[in-house]
Amino acid sequence: MTPIIAPDLESILQVQETQKIQKEIFYPSEDGEPLAETSVHADAIIATVAVLRNYLAENFSERSPVVLADQFLYYANGFPRLRVAPDVMVILDIPQQPYDNYKIWETGKIPSIIFEMTSESTQAHDQLKKRELYESIGVLEYWLFDPKGEWIPEKLRGYRRQANLPEKEEDSLVYEAIADGLSQVLGLRLEVEGSLINFYRQDNGEKLLIPSELFAALQAQTQRAADAQQRAESAEERARLAELEAQNLRDRLASLGIEV
Repeated sequence: MTPIIAPDLESILQVQETQKIQKEIFYPSEDGEPLAETSVHADAIIATVAVLRNYLAENFSERSPVVLADQFLYYANGFPRLRVAPDVMVILDIPQQPYDNYKIWETGKIPSIIFEMTSESTQAHDQLKKRELYESIGVLEYWLFDPKGEWIPEKLRGYRRQANLPEKEEDSLVYEAIADGLSQVLGLRLEVEGSLINFYRQDNGEKLLIPSELFAALQAQTQRAADAQQRAESAEERARLAELEAQNLRDRLASLGIEV
């Protein structure tokens, strides 16, 4: 009878590791769904991303900010079905590189702030499930923007992690409603204008311009520069003509024997 030889622990671990590599978990980067429910929601997402990327690149460069839009956020290693796709999320202190999706465990950094462009059809999911999820994983601020005003009368509603929580409740990250319209994470004041969120600096009140406003401002500045150049050229021409007239007068006086 051939004796049965039990494999040692090291061999078992090697086999398990090989099987793990062979069966690598796939984390999809898209689900075939559109960027947003309507063009109004899409415009709100695009404008918010553009404004925040410009602002953060200029003012938070030392924090290596990354702004992602409608990309899967995976929050449980080994469970690709546990995912959510925030409309806009800001993650700080991570590498500046393209992200097909974002897995929290790869960098150890949780999104600091998340925006959802909500609607009547997504109200329950955004208000309850996503809020509870973002609260539980440690997102510091969660903003709901209803550009059509379908269920949020004021259109914009924010939540932030409560300050000075008792140590035993620290892991619960209980949210409180934001009553002052201020994002402590971004250092910005948020206001609604039509179907977009306007962002204002807290230090000087300056409004952060969306791309169309930046283009209009550039055009206006270019026109002002052209007008100033034209005025300068006109003034130079008037000065030249005045000097010519003065020289003609001097010449006429000289011809009469009058020295000037």
